Amino acid sequence: MSEETARFDPAEERAIREQHARGESVRCPRDDSAMTVRSIGGGSFGLGYARKREWLICPTCKRSVIFDVKRGTRN
Repeated sequence: MSEETARFDPAEERAIREQHARGESVRCPRDDSAMTVRSIGGGSFGLGYARKREWLICPTCKRSVIFDVKRGTRN
């Protein structure tokens, strides 16, 4: 049985976020595949905010990471 986990470890997630924030093409740290980027909008009516997230998915190993996109506001 494989010892690999179905998630990226915290160091891998941090590296993926940093690469994406620099505008670089993000590669999966496990298998070096180009990761797919999907933007996710959201929020609820009446809350006064809408969250923006990025979802980076490896098409080969199916691992992914989701993180909030920093807004250009004071928050």
